[in-house]
Amino acid sequence: MACTNANAVRPLAAPVTAPTAPSLPAGAALGDTATLRRGIAVGLVAASIGALYTVFARWGVAQGLAAQDMTVLRFGVAGLLTLPVLWIALRRDAAGLRRRWRAWLAVSLLAGPPFGLLMFGALQWAPPSHAAVFPFTAMSVMGTLLAIWVLGERFTARKALGIGVVVGGLLVLSGVSLGSLTPRALLGDAMFLLAGTLWAGFGIVMRRERLDPLLATAVISVVALLTYVPAYFAWAGTERLLSAAPSVLAVEVLVQGVIAGAGTLYTYSRMVALLGPSRAAVFPALAPGIAALMAWPVLGHVPQASEWLGLGIVMAGLVITVRPGR
Repeated sequence: MACTNANAVRPLAAPVTAPTAPSLPAGAALGDTATLRRGIAVGLVAASIGALYTVFARWGVAQGLAAQDMTVLRFGVAGLLTLPVLWIALRRDAAGLRRRWRAWLAVSLLAGPPFGLLMFGALQWAPPSHAAVFPFTAMSVMGTLLAIWVLGERFTARKALGIGVVVGGLLVLSGVSLGSLTPRALLGDAMFLLAGTLWAGFGIVMRRERLDPLLATAVISVVALLTYVPAYFAWAGTERLLSAAPSVLAVEVLVQGVIAGAGTLYTYSRMVALLGPSRAAVFPALAPGIAALMAWPVLGHVPQASEWLGLGIVMAGLVITVRPGR
């Protein structure tokens, strides 16, 4: 449906071989008020984009598109849009890019087509209510645990409380019941959990390797354009896409390709740079509540009282997690 101590995002012209890619102003701590405000603003944009593509993914499935179709639209369009960014970077410092190939490969696998296929594919197995809980729970919980394990971040009582409140809010918002945990739904839930874990890992690699958000967005998108897109057309051809209504394709190209394909990667990467991966991992949990509001005009779903309450609880958990400790 998840940093460093110096923040000026490195201009594209700067050598990518520099030992660090500073992301916070010199001398600024993660708790710096200005940095925190910027991170929260970017996080709200990222959550809104996540909500938008979740709503229109459900809409696209209802219109007859499959997970593979929306994934190819997402990364094919984003790859074309960001190709000039990667081209310029290669002309400026191709050797530096090649030296960091392991980091680029890691983010391409974690946030590329496997994530899209799992998220979109799970919608065909699990009910929509599960999409509001499982992937975002995995992003929040695994983002925190991986930050502790890989980056050595401290696990505080505040973080534990905040994540617990967030997960509780997601459960209230979604209205998931034990009766909905059918064998078919459990397969979709497992896909959601794996997708959320991949996304959390993406944030960890971004932080550990100090990768530039814009360049990372371009690498992920172009790698998918050169690998997944040809494989899709070799396997599925063009018949299924061409059989979709032109208006459906146009909407999904705009939402999945332009807004979500490039926008989600960049805003989340930027948020990780500003807030750190464990804080950033909580913001996607806002997406289901925002999606419930967006689904009103798109899908005709009127938000229920439980959804409003759940969104409020999630926001409270986010505040607990993000607010600097004493």
